[in-house]
Amino acid sequence: MPHLATLLTLSDSRLPTGGHVHSGGVEEAVSSGLVVDLRTLRAFLCRRIRTTGLVTASLAAAVHRGTLSATAGHDGDRETDARTPAPAAREASRAQGRGLVRLARRVWPDHEWAALGATPHLAVAAGAVGRAGGLEPEHTAVSLVYTTMTGSATAAQRLLALDPGDVAAVTFELAGLCEQTASDAAKGVADLSDPLLDVLAQRHADRERPLFAS
Repeated sequence: MPHLATLLTLSDSRLPTGGHVHSGGVEEAVSSGLVVDLRTLRAFLCRRIRTTGLVTASLAAAVHRGTLSATAGHDGDRETDARTPAPAAREASRAQGRGLVRLARRVWPDHEWAALGATPHLAVAAGAVGRAGGLEPEHTAVSLVYTTMTGSATAAQRLLALDPGDVAAVTFELAGLCEQTASDAAKGVADLSDPLLDVLAQRHADRERPLFAS
């Protein structure tokens, strides 16, 4: 039986994996005038869920299921690199993956975390953690899609000084999209990218004194 509390904990923004310092491109979107209010934030979140969220969750579900290997340098790692064109986005993914494994070593010390290498992609780490935590691949996908949305939503709330209640209402409104995206992700590895999000990720890496790491 899947551990619901484990799923909820992995989806908690307080999880000390470093995700709270990543905006998922929304800082650059705000600076570029693409996200300026709740309406444009909602559009950005929808786009991010349907692209980055879908791809990351599909890779994590495949690693969880064993379709892709979690071993460093093997297909899980390579397939994630191939679907992450921007070097800055790859770096952010590996930073968050490293943080997740660092936590997982303390929670499940008997698991073979060393096989993932020092800096696994977030999707690879999440897949391995989902399996270690007794979840189903579909639940791992839900966790990834949900945190993809909430990470950017929380960052935008801080950057634009939005009402937290309004931002929370938007995330509730997008719950159905998250569920459907996670369901699609669990069916197989997705093959798509979003050039705009790739450009935003790379521009952010060149910014002077950004508030967020990505």
